[in-house]
Amino acid sequence: MLNIRPVLAFLQDAAARGQRTALVSIMAVTGASTRNPGALMGVAEDGRWIGSFSGGCIEAAVVGEALEAMQAGQPRTVRYGAGSPYIDIRLPCGGGIDLLFSPLPDGRLAEEALKLLDQRQPVAFSLPLTHGVPQLTQADGTRSVVQGDKRVTIHHLPPLRVLVTGQGSAVEAMVRQASAFGALTEIMTPDQALIDALTPSAIPATWLKVQGPSDAFRADPWTACVFYFHDHDWEAPLMAQALASRAFYVGAMGSLKTHQVRSALLAHLGVAEDAIARIAAPIGLIPSSRDPEVLALSTLAQIVDRFERG
Repeated sequence: MLNIRPVLAFLQDAAARGQRTALVSIMAVTGASTRNPGALMGVAEDGRWIGSFSGGCIEAAVVGEALEAMQAGQPRTVRYGAGSPYIDIRLPCGGGIDLLFSPLPDGRLAEEALKLLDQRQPVAFSLPLTHGVPQLTQADGTRSVVQGDKRVTIHHLPPLRVLVTGQGSAVEAMVRQASAFGALTEIMTPDQALIDALTPSAIPATWLKVQGPSDAFRADPWTACVFYFHDHDWEAPLMAQALASRAFYVGAMGSLKTHQVRSALLAHLGVAEDAIARIAAPIGLIPSSRDPEVLALSTLAQIVDRFERG
């Protein structure tokens, strides 16, 4: 799951309104499945829920099981699909999933996890299998599920963040598509008109008033830096910052010839050859994309592919 924040926010809100809640997690998958291990659902005692584990095949059963777990006040594990005792509940993909139902005593777990995510820190849930209280534990910076005899630890990363730097309609298209996908999206641009156009969407924006490095630039290991510049004088200093950061992705539009010019400018700025080799250029999965919408889609697909592969 690329962004667990909506699930946690739902659980925190329900707890704040005095409702009991349960966190439901996929511990393991057998065969085909529409969700990976670690995916989450949140359920409130009034029957509302958020998240999904299938195309609607098992969600009603999951909510019912979560309500029973809340009533009992104890965690439980249930298998759905292949090998499940519930022979009337099947996954269309033919696989099976093992779910852990974790009743939450209050909203503190969700609140603490949200704080970490807002600080761009990974989160790890230590969840009891039979008895005990769910809690946070040391995160290892991966997306993984580690099962023990008494607890299962589920690691999550901060949400994907896309920093779009540049000018023109491709920036606007990228912001719109990445935001719709669920990524945290920000822009840096010398184009004040572009910032004004995006103001209604409340996208964080930095107006670049002079060429050169920016004090506002920031990128962590879960940030993708996208460069949609036609002017290398604007692009090169900012790209040098991106390549010196821990951003997992740095991509720039332009032809192979354009990239040769870009690489020479970066080398002149003192950027090492192996750092320049990190750049995805020409950007995206679709070759020679000129339409802004196609370029944005091509870029976003490449970013998500790399983020998913770690």
